[in-house]
Amino acid sequence: MKKYFLKLYQYNAWANDRVLSCLRQQSVDDEKTLTIFGHVLAAQFLWLHRIKGLAPPDVKLWGEYSLERLEKMVTDANQQWKEFVESHENFDREMTYTNYVGELYTNNVETIMMHLVNHCSYHRAQVALLLRQKGFEPINTDLITYDRVVRGQWKD
Repeated sequence: MKKYFLKLYQYNAWANDRVLSCLRQQSVDDEKTLTIFGHVLAAQFLWLHRIKGLAPPDVKLWGEYSLERLEKMVTDANQQWKEFVESHENFDREMTYTNYVGELYTNNVETIMMHLVNHCSYHRAQVALLLRQKGFEPINTDLITYDRVVRGQWKD
């Protein structure tokens, strides 16, 4: 599964980088759009801290974030997840945690990691929709596009 998770989190980092670049190039300052993208990134920190058994990160799950703050969050989230996946061989373990509203759950770490990338894709699609509604041009972050880029079949 390590190879799968390496590819999945490399894709996730690529997609985050593309969204950030899209926001930056078009000088997007729409609060709702930036909040949703901030949620994508905050969730990545939150889940990584849970998996590692760390205290909750200093982020708000639905906070207001500036484009400058999002830039740092993208860089840090991408790097921290890359390091985590590269430094572990097995993610198949049960984990009990308390969610952000205080409810206790137990889930498998592999499932959490799959969920997180799916969650990110879902909210990146919301960002794309908001961008289009506000007159901006969204960026393609499809997994198949990433694979085409990696294979040299698509110019990034």
